[in-house]
Amino acid sequence: MSTPPTAPLPRYEIRGSLVTDEEQILDIAGHLNTVNLPEEREGVKQILEISQKSFTQAVKEPKRRQYVFVLVDRQKDAIIGTSMVFGQLGRRDAPYIYLDVIDEERYSQTLDKHFKHTTLKIGYSYNGPTEIGGLVLHPDYRRVPERLGQFLSYVRFLYIKMHRDCFRDEVLAELLPPLEKDGTSHLWDALGRHFTDMTYAEADKLSRRNKEFVRGLFPEGAIYASLLPKQAQDVIGKVGAQTRGVEKLLRRIGFRYAERVDPFDGGPHFTAPTDDIALVANSAQLKVVEVLGDKSPVSQKKKAVVAVESSEPPFFRAMLSPFAARPEGCAIDGAVAAALGVGVGQLVWVLPLE
Repeated sequence: MSTPPTAPLPRYEIRGSLVTDEEQILDIAGHLNTVNLPEEREGVKQILEISQKSFTQAVKEPKRRQYVFVLVDRQKDAIIGTSMVFGQLGRRDAPYIYLDVIDEERYSQTLDKHFKHTTLKIGYSYNGPTEIGGLVLHPDYRRVPERLGQFLSYVRFLYIKMHRDCFRDEVLAELLPPLEKDGTSHLWDALGRHFTDMTYAEADKLSRRNKEFVRGLFPEGAIYASLLPKQAQDVIGKVGAQTRGVEKLLRRIGFRYAERVDPFDGGPHFTAPTDDIALVANSAQLKVVEVLGDKSPVSQKKKAVVAVESSEPPFFRAMLSPFAARPEGCAIDGAVAAALGVGVGQLVWVLPLE
């Protein structure tokens, strides 16, 4: 009697990061090198230590938790991407610092002249939003049919729903503005450098540990952007080519430009009420009532992010799976169910995809 064919094992998995991921994460960080995920060994080591303690809730205060999700190519046993969630942006020891972008109109009746100016004013919050960031995908995987960038992004919203009480009522995403090939920020060169006597690279590195110098040295009053060089004006609130796809995704699920920008490079801040984000609202815990095999009707096989948690490393695991809603729960792919260690009658977290 022949053995029936089995479904192929899922190739990609997102899991919670571990301190042992240091070397691979350091390599991935080199593809973006941002404040959230620097290409710097000590910085990566510290981030991974906090992340593992966040997944285990060893970090007691939810607002101090920072979660790093890693995307793994299971065939190669290699980390190929990351994404992150920060419990709260802005605390007494580390305020959320931004520049408000305010339009101001001036009119002279005598001269019959009207001007519209953009002003920048520094702002602070000690009780800010949850932040998403650190999304990096290895260039070799950016065009695979599984849409891995979307997978990396979406899993964060599923996790927020899974632990809703640990996150704020607003979520923020900061997008990269247009930067020069060498990383030069025209806004910083025109503004921040004059108040701190630091290069963009120096200020960016220091800000990973402490942003107090921005609060201490930047002026409190309004700064007229029209007095800055045109190159600096042109990047304020603009989205760089490398993050236009992210902007499109964020707008589709409920985010809007908050009329705020990063004080270092002018990158726009996008925000949304947490419970109004479509991906958060659509995530749910369901019972597995059926596993789908190769002979299941294709029409039933919508896709979903399916996730489970455990008390053992890596604490959180998620995969892309064919999915079908059922009156008492859901049906998921048999190979995915086996890989995640779940069967009929057990609960999983599900985020159906469009």
